[in-house]
Amino acid sequence: MEIFLRLLVILVKLVALCVCPLLEAFVYPPKSRRTLVPPIRSRLLTLSVQELRRRLQCRQLTSAELVRTYIERIESVNKHLNALVESRFTAALEEAIETDDLIASCQSAADVEKLFAERPLLGLPVTIKESCALEGMSFAVGSLSRKNIKAKADGEAVKRLKSAGAIPLLVSATPEYCFSIETDTLLNGKSLNPYDSERTPGGSSGGEGSLNGAGASLFGIGSDIGGSIRIPSLYCGIFGHKPSGGVCSPKGHFPNSSDPNIGHYLVEGPISRFAEDLSELLQVMAGKENASKLRLDEPVQLKQIKVQYALGFEGINGWMHVAVDKDIRNSICKATAHLKSLGLDVKKAKLPNLENSMEMALSGIAGQDLMDYLLPDENPEGSGKVRETLWEIVKSLRGQSNYTTNALIFELMRRTGAFMSKSKLNQYMTESRELIGEFENLLGDNGVLLFPTLNLPAPRHKWSILSLWGVDYTLLFNVLGLPVTHVPMGLNERGLPMGLSVIGAPNQDRLCLRVAVELERAFGGWKPPVPHDLDD
Repeated sequence: MEIFLRLLVILVKLVALCVCPLLEAFVYPPKSRRTLVPPIRSRLLTLSVQELRRRLQCRQLTSAELVRTYIERIESVNKHLNALVESRFTAALEEAIETDDLIASCQSAADVEKLFAERPLLGLPVTIKESCALEGMSFAVGSLSRKNIKAKADGEAVKRLKSAGAIPLLVSATPEYCFSIETDTLLNGKSLNPYDSERTPGGSSGGEGSLNGAGASLFGIGSDIGGSIRIPSLYCGIFGHKPSGGVCSPKGHFPNSSDPNIGHYLVEGPISRFAEDLSELLQVMAGKENASKLRLDEPVQLKQIKVQYALGFEGINGWMHVAVDKDIRNSICKATAHLKSLGLDVKKAKLPNLENSMEMALSGIAGQDLMDYLLPDENPEGSGKVRETLWEIVKSLRGQSNYTTNALIFELMRRTGAFMSKSKLNQYMTESRELIGEFENLLGDNGVLLFPTLNLPAPRHKWSILSLWGVDYTLLFNVLGLPVTHVPMGLNERGLPMGLSVIGAPNQDRLCLRVAVELERAFGGWKPPVPHDLDD
């Protein structure tokens, strides 16, 4: 355990204990909550991939009608969210019309069925996180220095979705270089949470979280190296799946790394309001070979899944962290009670030794010295570069830098080895590799762990620092390469989304997804920011 790091965590906890109650009681009382997105008026926006595909196959719906409905929804909510970076609405409508012509050209129902078997997402709209390359679209990733850069080709996951027939509508906002859990950049401005404009949608898949939470995306692609799918999913009340390490290729992602093991940490995955869609989306994104490893086609008997749970880190480690919000803890308790009532084997987990969870988590990121830097040079570990980064942080706080403060803090953590020596980094990386085996033994091939996704719900803008020091709740599972599904579990008294993580052993993604489907059935899954006002 590193004393300096832990002193920082304790300091943040003390600030949270003293300041947060005052902020919520006096500065931001409940009546100050502002929900700006308009209600959903089209029933099409409430339907899953599976239901929409059935209607397309039966010719009860056209792709053009569906794409047009989502475009209208995006245009109506984005003025309140600032989640869109660049759209391709005209091209998307043209592709939808071509799709309708293709379906109409089928001579029989069998021909239509064969077409959709080959292209299971045919005619369905998708939104893409800007860092996941979409050919011809903005690839700036929130950076002024990359302002005019366009993606030269589709990233691997995007290519697979398009091959399956999905129609991209736009690229969505990210923090600078994806280096923050708050989506606020000098290039694109601040993205807002659809449940409360005073709060962040998270990051780095913040634009995706915001659009999906507002019902303005059927599904989206996110990427995750430290919680970047799961944190926006928590903050915006949606489902998000971080696949097992190595399953969904990060090829075409920015930032990336020449490290051959980067795919263990950095993965792309699906974001959706509908748990039932995640398995199929993951299957497409992973590709045939990797999908077969996950056995996603095999049915999972719910009662055969053994469930363990924990309400957070325990012992001294837990005491040092900002306490897990009571509503998040209650979400886990409600989920376990329900699963137990169905006859599942449910028990409190005896977790492996996680005393050094933060050190192990940060060592994984700090060790990525081949990943792109904000301030690149030939010797990224040099003390001169540390001083330059510190000076840029000072300039940023004064409003005089071309870089965002959060991204620079992330940069400083990497350049300083997260304030740890090389020998310590190696020690914690060795511990994390050993921990993978311990989690495999704990969960086996039929077990999941219910665990907090993060310790707090969506924070006020500029206050994400309080959650940042609990990022080992998410980052640890990237380092371990474990699959994790975030599951929304309703709203708290302030109308903010609550939820939990379902974690499996490596390549046991299907267990996480099966439990997510059951919890969606039992607790309703995504709750819209504003009640629907359906036309019919």
